[in-house]
Amino acid sequence: MKRPLALVLALVLAVSACARAQDEDAKPKDEKAAAGEATPEPRKFESTGSVTANGKNIRYKAYAEETYILDDKNKPRASIFSTTYLADGYADPTKRPVAFIYNGGPGSASLWLHMGVFGPKRVRLPDGPSDDGAAPFNIAANPLTILDVADLVFIDPVGTGWSKTLGDAKGEEYWGVTEDAESIREFIRRWLVKNQRWNSPKYLIGESYGTTRSGALIDALESGWTDIAMNGIVLISSVLNFGLDATDPGNDVSYVGLLPSYAATAWYHEKVNREAWGGDIGKFLDDARAFATDEYMPALLKGQLLSPEARQHAISRMASLTGLSEKYITLSNMRVPLGRFMRELMRDEGLTVGRLDSRFTGREADGVSDSPDADPSAYGIDGAYTAAMLDYFGRDLKVDISEPYVTLGGVQSWKWATRDAGGDNSYVNVAPYIERAMRQNKDLRVLSANGYFDMATPFFGTEMTLAQPAFDRDRLTITYYEAGHMMYIHQPSIEKLAADVRKFIAQPAQ
Repeated sequence: MKRPLALVLALVLAVSACARAQDEDAKPKDEKAAAGEATPEPRKFESTGSVTANGKNIRYKAYAEETYILDDKNKPRASIFSTTYLADGYADPTKRPVAFIYNGGPGSASLWLHMGVFGPKRVRLPDGPSDDGAAPFNIAANPLTILDVADLVFIDPVGTGWSKTLGDAKGEEYWGVTEDAESIREFIRRWLVKNQRWNSPKYLIGESYGTTRSGALIDALESGWTDIAMNGIVLISSVLNFGLDATDPGNDVSYVGLLPSYAATAWYHEKVNREAWGGDIGKFLDDARAFATDEYMPALLKGQLLSPEARQHAISRMASLTGLSEKYITLSNMRVPLGRFMRELMRDEGLTVGRLDSRFTGREADGVSDSPDADPSAYGIDGAYTAAMLDYFGRDLKVDISEPYVTLGGVQSWKWATRDAGGDNSYVNVAPYIERAMRQNKDLRVLSANGYFDMATPFFGTEMTLAQPAFDRDRLTITYYEAGHMMYIHQPSIEKLAADVRKFIAQPAQ
């Protein structure tokens, strides 16, 4: 039986439309948005829980969710994923602080501080600086969480975790010192509006590049008339002035900032004569600090103008403090870049020391390379944190997302110019922003937490940065831990860090 032509055409058109619809459904959401289609509603996953923190049982609500960052036409340009913990029983927002928490990188999600120290659960690594191995990892309730003194908001900047651009937006719009700070400022503003917390005490807690972010962010938050004033900033493993951190040719001051960290590392691995300082690491590091500023810095600045006697004296002192041989220091012109120190200190044992945490060691493939194959303090912990975070998201927070979670490394082409720099600047210095905010906000206090064995963000570089004249020392607290960059992987140090941060938030200066 022949069908009418009109019916045949109608069937063809219907089949074609169905196929197109199926093709459209198969497209990724981001591709649909780029084609001008409607952006889906932000995803939100709610759960409840309880934890005993500082001896106090706390029930809380948890919100793992997306927040859209809009352009001037109210069009979503980016999605920032965050996890919020709100403790029950606190009706007065003026009495309940809120802490905004993030890690660094740039390009790192907030899993390290989330599952490492401040969240209601944490991953416990093996005792001592050793490799974390493979699953199963020890994920347990965290009695050291600071949820007893503050509500917590863990933030993953654009390009990290599940945070991403939307539609035709490019990651480069958010990947820079200034751009990143502005997007996080907008996230915080939207969070305060949504949760009606404008009149709550507010704190920023960042680690590593997260401290750089805090410097740029405090400027973004407090420099305009729409002022979001902070009560405190917690700087964990600080890098505020990159000129004191980058051992590039010609940047002699960076070697000064690093030397006491070299000394601490040599002390830990028993490459120096501990008995000469009575076994007291405090006295030893005080000597290392004094040598760095009083002898080492002048020797580097004088260069060939330094007398042979003074040069030899400086080399001998440097050898006694760093565990390196006088010959190696002489051949290095007293300038030992970080990678070379990592490789040289324990070369005779076939080992490299860690950059993030120099207590860690890793075995090298040969004994002649001048730089390490990898950082043993990085590959020694990353598997545990990634697995713990994603397991916790799925099981406890009921997050149902199958997209890849970017732990670290999802950000490229970072723009290093600050708002005041006018151009790209590899030696970023955000310390003046914090100093200015302290001058213009009488309640702003700063806590700086430092690991002795952190060679990524050396404690002495931080000390020299915070020693500059305009900082109000009465509102500045500096603490130290016998651990590395992530001092919370060391049990005595996490206990001290949690106590220090809790005290900083719970007992503000009057």
